[in-house]
Amino acid sequence: KITRVIKINMDDAFRFSPDTFTIKRGETIKFVVSNSGKILHEMILGTPAALKEHAKMMAKFPNMEHADANMVHVKPGEHGEMIWQFTKPGEFHFACLVPGHFEAGMIGKLIVQ
Repeated sequence: KITRVIKINMDDAFRFSPDTFTIKRGETIKFVVSNSGKILHEMILGTPAALKEHAKMMAKFPNMEHADANMVHVKPGEHGEMIWQFTKPGEFHFACLVPGHFEAGMIGKLIVQ
């Protein structure tokens, strides 16, 4: 059961808006992610270390196809949805790992209490 809906916008300035959230452990969040830019963006949930490692892989293989439960790809002018239950407390991040976007600062933070 979804306990809260969070709307996030992605843009071609390589930013998420808003880019920081506090979530209670156990919440199931429906992320509604919009792309107001003119290029493809994505939102991937993970730990900082996992996102950095994934970004390196994306740089080596930019056309790599992947579709996991912790990510949503959004074409320009469209929106996508992702539902995630946060079962562990801690600091997690979300990022766009399209090559060059993460490096340009397209990252956000989730604090699970």
